[in-house]
Amino acid sequence: TVYTLYGFRLYLEVPSQFVLAMPARPLARALVFPMAIVPNLWGAWNVLHLKLRSRLHVPLGAFGAVLPIMLFPGGIMLGRLLDVFSIQWWLAIPIIPIGMAVYYLAWKYIVGFLNQEMGIA
Repeated sequence: TVYTLYGFRLYLEVPSQFVLAMPARPLARALVFPMAIVPNLWGAWNVLHLKLRSRLHVPLGAFGAVLPIMLFPGGIMLGRLLDVFSIQWWLAIPIIPIGMAVYYLAWKYIVGFLNQEMGIA
């Protein structure tokens, strides 16, 4: 067990030292939280769409494309809070429409398909 824990520590430290040139601890702190929050937000966002679809009449893809507008500032705030990275806004703002387009397609085709399979579409 000690060897496994030691190997796991090296797994987190060695790639980050050679690939990203930063210590593993901030990188691990920055990755664990979004990996837990983003899937939960997708689920909550889907439930919200199902609840409001009779009142709003917004297509699923368009509703999903709004999610990066909230995720992007939250991710930047988390990065600054954990002192992992800082982003210059003028470089980051052009990425938001690209993220919205990717989320639109993912929500329209993947989430829409899964909702149909579950019988909740």
